[in-house]
Amino acid sequence: MDADFDDAGKPELQAHERTYHAVNVLLRWCMLLLAVSITTLTLWFATPAGFWGGTIVGVVLFVLGYWLMVRHEEKQPLNVWKAGR
Repeated sequence: MDADFDDAGKPELQAHERTYHAVNVLLRWCMLLLAVSITTLTLWFATPAGFWGGTIVGVVLFVLGYWLMVRHEEKQPLNVWKAGR
């Protein structure tokens, strides 16, 4: 990679980065909601855990998934070359 790369003056590149970031966050939300839905419905209908067991596990899975997957990506800077990313 070129050491003198500077994307500050290219608005189309910045727009692409913002769009990529938004799609990435949306995809993480979709993955989380799908995982929670499948787990909750499976525990509710296919095991003796029942409604409350499925609901409790679904809430715990949602909180953990949000904390580990979604929140981390939402707080990332758009500049992928920034230190600490």
